[in-house]
Amino acid sequence: MKKYKIFVACDTSNINIVRKIINDTKNKKLEIIPKFGLQFFYSKNGRKFLEKFKKHFFLDLKINDISTTARYAIKSIKDLKNCRYITIHANGGLNMMKAIKKETKKTNKKIKVLGVTVLTSLNNKALKQTGHTKNINQIVFKQASLIKKSGCHGIVCSAQEAKFVKMKHKNLFVVTPGIRLPGDKKDDQSRVVTPFDAFVKNQADAIVMGRSLTKNNIKKNIQNLINHIY
Repeated sequence: MKKYKIFVACDTSNINIVRKIINDTKNKKLEIIPKFGLQFFYSKNGRKFLEKFKKHFFLDLKINDISTTARYAIKSIKDLKNCRYITIHANGGLNMMKAIKKETKKTNKKIKVLGVTVLTSLNNKALKQTGHTKNINQIVFKQASLIKKSGCHGIVCSAQEAKFVKMKHKNLFVVTPGIRLPGDKKDDQSRVVTPFDAFVKNQADAIVMGRSLTKNNIKKNIQNLINHIY
């Protein structure tokens, strides 16, 4: 039986809640890796917690700056020994992505750099409001080519684009956020699919899940996820 990879979003600044999420999502059927974003990383004790964290984790910083600043951002997390994934914005351009990839080889060879394309909270209308003239698919596919060219390990895009990205770039590790269990609310997401559709129909290598798992009864949510996928 295939062991699916799930990145669980620990979207809080409360360390006790993080510990509960990590403990209650433990199971033998899924590969669960905690994902920490800006809220936790910037919190008073968040970074200190990650310095001492003994398990592998995903650092979702979505770095987007000039190449030099972005490179030093990677250099500054040298002490986070168990960081295995980090996100950067493909909007930062090819040179920035190359600079980050190069720096990770010096700082921590085990970190896999993932290029973020169009956020799953955005739709074509929102893109148009920010000045984009291309639609979501066109932007994602263009950025996928840049991510591949930069040497980054993978891409973050919605499951709606994942299958087509995989068709063109078979070796890119595809991570899809915007995942909800059947019947769950979309909340602030626009491009949403179920875990089954992401993995089976759209060929995602890993998915990101937050509220569908971490809200209310976490252990029950995990079991619902397992029943849904298998």
